[in-house]
Amino acid sequence: MKGWFMMPPSLIEVDCRSEYKADELPRSVFVSGRWVDVEEVLDRWYQGDRSPGSAVTEYFKVLADNGREYLLRHDRELDLWFLEKRW
Repeated sequence: MKGWFMMPPSLIEVDCRSEYKADELPRSVFVSGRWVDVEEVLDRWYQGDRSPGSAVTEYFKVLADNGREYLLRHDRELDLWFLEKRW
């Protein structure tokens, strides 16, 4: 298993592609001073109530084109993205 780095969440820029709704899937992420493309969404889950008007946080574990894995958190209420972990 590759090592992972525990770190405080940091605010990041994410470029998304839309499928059924706006900003549905991360397409590229700005980390360590450069854009990396997301090759694959390895896992995805939600936290919170998905009923209309309630706050929902989405998590994405992604594999980037640099060979690293990243755990991204999207606060949908604030429309902000955070980097939670990197492997």
